[in-house]
Amino acid sequence: MLLGLSIRDVVLIDRLDIGFQPGLSVLTGETGAGKSILLDSLGLALGARSESGLVRLGANQLSVSAEFSLTKDHPALEILVEQAIEASQDLVLRRVVSSDGRSRAFVNDQPVSVGLLRRLGDSLVEIHGQFESHGLLDPTTHRSVLDAFGGLDGQPLRQAWQQWRNAAKSRREAEALQAKAKGEEAYLRHAVEELNALAPQPGEEASLAERRGVMMHGEKLLEAMSAAQQALTQKGEVEASLRTAQRTLERVADKADGRLDAVIAALDRAAVEAGEAQGLLEKVSSTIDLDPSALEKVEERLFSLRAVARKHSVDVDALAALRDRLSRELQAIDAGGDQLDRLVAAEQKAKAAYAAMAEATSRRRIAAAERLDRAVALELPPLKLDRAAFRTRVEQLPDGDWSDSGMDRVSFEVATNPGMPPGPLAKIASGGELSRFMLALKVVLARTSPVPTIVFDEVDSGIGGAVAAAVGERLARLAGELQVLVVTHSPQVAAKGAHHWHVAKSSNGGTTTVTKVTALAPTERREEIARMLAGAEVTEQARAAAESLLRGSET
Repeated sequence: MLLGLSIRDVVLIDRLDIGFQPGLSVLTGETGAGKSILLDSLGLALGARSESGLVRLGANQLSVSAEFSLTKDHPALEILVEQAIEASQDLVLRRVVSSDGRSRAFVNDQPVSVGLLRRLGDSLVEIHGQFESHGLLDPTTHRSVLDAFGGLDGQPLRQAWQQWRNAAKSRREAEALQAKAKGEEAYLRHAVEELNALAPQPGEEASLAERRGVMMHGEKLLEAMSAAQQALTQKGEVEASLRTAQRTLERVADKADGRLDAVIAALDRAAVEAGEAQGLLEKVSSTIDLDPSALEKVEERLFSLRAVARKHSVDVDALAALRDRLSRELQAIDAGGDQLDRLVAAEQKAKAAYAAMAEATSRRRIAAAERLDRAVALELPPLKLDRAAFRTRVEQLPDGDWSDSGMDRVSFEVATNPGMPPGPLAKIASGGELSRFMLALKVVLARTSPVPTIVFDEVDSGIGGAVAAAVGERLARLAGELQVLVVTHSPQVAAKGAHHWHVAKSSNGGTTTVTKVTALAPTERREEIARMLAGAEVTEQARAAAESLLRGSET
């Protein structure tokens, strides 16, 4: 609720601090005293449009602060968390407007945008005036207001909507992928056929390149190996000569006292190595292929692998993996129809579940609308709106306009005269009628209102007597659920207030005019209400009537 309002240098107000309490607070005063300045100031703190003309003459800037106390579940706390502002149940909204028109906004002394200030303000205070109003006059709020009145829990419907949206998204993505794959199908089939025919193997490029190198230098290699073989067999076998030398030494080794042992071992090793070298040389020589057609086949294979790799922008060793991947994509195309059919079926099932839940919600909304219409109808006659009618219109939207809130458009309509078609509140009702319609609605919706503070500006305009008393009685009832501030010229309404503020203009030394706001004591309240009854000259009869009104408000 609104705890206090601090105003500095706004039009006729130089410095003003007001503390507010729960219940019904009334503000009275003569026309032109500055009551509208108070509402304009509050509006600035709530994010309303600013004007440099509101800055008091001679001041550089105006400043308005509104202090609130929030419940633990107030929507404003979610907004603060969303904006990374420390969420506290004590909240101060402040607005500063310079004489050159520049405006700054603050939340708990942290600079913010005016848009954020307005979002917070809309969740904290609802102001109803004769010619301007928010909240219930905005058709986009009517569905949520009706749902709150009817006690509808929208969470299951939102979940069903999200499941349908997710299913539709999966189906669209699958369709897009399949369409793209279909466009590439011819390419995929050709590529897979080409790779299957080529049958690339990992490491094959290195092996072929090595074979090609050997085959290209085959003659030189054979020539060198032949010369080596000749050297090993020149003047007899090298191995045989080494063995002869070894046996000769072995026959006299026992007479050398071990000195020939190392020589004999070395000759043995040399003979073995010479034999192995000759055998390997013969083996390698047999593998050298000097057939030109064999070299041509190796080169053709190597060059084919490299050409296909270049075409697909991969390494030759990656061709086998590429073939496997493209094969899987081709298989996915072949199986894509079945998968898409499953996704379409899942989407239809999710849509049917949402539609069933939305239709059930529509039926509950229609029932809640009937209850709301009956409740408002009971409030209208005492407010001199007995010839008027209120109707909650619930109409089903086309599929394309369905949302997580359901398939309905909800709007509050009124007809102010019999036989006239109902229409939107703001367009059909006059200023005074509009305020009374808002009062009737607010009384009915009080228990479900998310906004804890409501301000009525001259809700009693153009009425008096029993109707004004009915307005006051309903404001008092509403104040039992919410904090209500009302600017009034009606003594019947003023008498219902739990707290009474008097707004008046005064002169400072005869040079400047300022607006003052004073909290009235009980005797002062009686005098103010008597003035509202009698006018400029307050009579004893007026005081007696004021006393009667005040006593009546206590019963």
